Amino acid sequence: MNEVTINSIIPPAAAGNLTNLIAERAHFEPERVIVSRPLGDGWQAVTAKAYEEEIKAVAKGFIASGINVGDRVAIMAKTRYEWTVLDFAIWYAGAVPVPIYETSSAEQVDWILTDSAAVAIIVETPALVELVTPVMPASCKNIWNITYNALATLAHDGKDVSDEEISKRRAALKPETLATLIYTSGTTGKPKGVQLTHGNFLSECGNVVNGASDLFLKPGGSTLLFLPVAHVFGRMVQIGAITAGLHLAHCSDLTRLPKDLGSFKPTFVLAVPRIFEKIFNGAEAKAEAAGKGKIFHKAAEVAIAYSRALDAKSVPPLLKLQHGLFDKLVYSKIRAGLGGRVEAAISGGAPLGERLGHFYRGAGVRVLEGYGLTETTAGATLNLTSAHKVGTVGKPIPGTTIKIAEDGEVLIKGPIVMKGYWQNDAANDEVFTKDNYFKSGDLGKLDDEGYLSITGRKKELIVTAGGKNVAPAVLEDRLRSHPLISQCMVVGDNKPFIAALITLDPDSIRPWAVANKKENASIAELAKDPTLIAVIQTAVDDTNKAVSRAESIRKFSILPVDFTIAGGQLTAKLSVKRHVVSQQFAREIDELFA
Repeated sequence: MNEVTINSIIPPAAAGNLTNLIAERAHFEPERVIVSRPLGDGWQAVTAKAYEEEIKAVAKGFIASGINVGDRVAIMAKTRYEWTVLDFAIWYAGAVPVPIYETSSAEQVDWILTDSAAVAIIVETPALVELVTPVMPASCKNIWNITYNALATLAHDGKDVSDEEISKRRAALKPETLATLIYTSGTTGKPKGVQLTHGNFLSECGNVVNGASDLFLKPGGSTLLFLPVAHVFGRMVQIGAITAGLHLAHCSDLTRLPKDLGSFKPTFVLAVPRIFEKIFNGAEAKAEAAGKGKIFHKAAEVAIAYSRALDAKSVPPLLKLQHGLFDKLVYSKIRAGLGGRVEAAISGGAPLGERLGHFYRGAGVRVLEGYGLTETTAGATLNLTSAHKVGTVGKPIPGTTIKIAEDGEVLIKGPIVMKGYWQNDAANDEVFTKDNYFKSGDLGKLDDEGYLSITGRKKELIVTAGGKNVAPAVLEDRLRSHPLISQCMVVGDNKPFIAALITLDPDSIRPWAVANKKENASIAELAKDPTLIAVIQTAVDDTNKAVSRAESIRKFSILPVDFTIAGGQLTAKLSVKRHVVSQQFAREIDELFA
């Protein structure tokens, strides 16, 4: 099979816009709790009516400040309650929000504000005010600070703006109207502004919500959003929750995530694979430190075997008995760590891997892997509880066509595909086929049932000196599943063999060091330790079993530092910036091939 289409549940919008999601909920279900905001160690419920009133008040402030229909307004902050208010307030004012990661450099902010011709920006902290102010272009007339009560200030400034003006601005927004400009993460080259319309989001969220109705429309359903809202995945979750009337809360600090999960108790969560890897590796490290490593490893084996048996529709009695025992000893604690009510999770942004998918499913948390890009308004495919195949990224979301090109590239068509890149006709010509398919840049295959598997990144293909094409994702994903490994990057373009840069997981390496009587060693010293190198070599050997010898990792280097967002090596969704790592660790790469 090289092409599959799933019919729309929600047809492309002929009228309306994203503001209707709030307005209609406030009108028909004014007392329904649709969001909670942090309050001390707990949460303050906000009804649909109260939420719309706050949004309208802030929108009036934007109008009073001189923001016109179609103007671009930037938001630079962590994921938080105020972001969702600001997003919808900007739409109520007829304008276009432009998200910026709070970790962005001054140079990146300068580029986005200038390229988008933003007329204003809202930032989270005084420190960001200091970073942004020197690079604000002439077009950018206003800056507001969330920490210094930006929302209250805007509401006060807009008190004389009429409801009629709000209604007029909302009516000006059509499905084809630009809803947001999201700049690509820039793993290569300058970020491009992706134009997503109101219709794009209405199609994406309407079809995802109704396609996964058992999650989004579950009575009493809730989700805790901790993904960056500056990223399209987090943005889709935010709008999807509002679409569904799902009870939404935000977590801005990942160090608080366990506490927030425990107090809010969501019914499902959405995350990138690295979060699920960290939960697994953390549980494994804790078990090892408590002398219960063998129990955990056996429990993991049983969970994976149990999930595979479910696929085969035959669970042997002994396996069922073992699964019940480990459910009490291990799996229940994994679920408790997610708040105790999570039944399923959606994973996107990068491949999860078959092993982890089976583990979580066997542990009672079905992780539904999906696939998409900023250019496809987040998800283009998704596994559902009713149609789920571990190891794949699912079938197309309703209304979407997936096609595999002759060279293996995944092509996508449907109402979720972007309007195009902002002021960049050359880039548009590159990514759209003559029959209007979007060229994803990813390599994949469709099975006989229409499930998509991603096999690599077209632009990231490594071509060795011997002419062998190697997709790094297969090797990198397997290596990252090892508890002591945080990140890795495969190298070898135009070289005689494949090699890898590997970093150590700071949370897992310390318990290992204590257990091996090396507790006083620094990370740099451990990176050169023969015992640890032997452990990593075992992980590399296991990884190599997945590929041919020509594709296998022959040498590796353990780096003394981890890849981080702050260090510039990772994007906000924790993808490795290959060009940055190649520059920063050029000497280490050269030494691998010396």
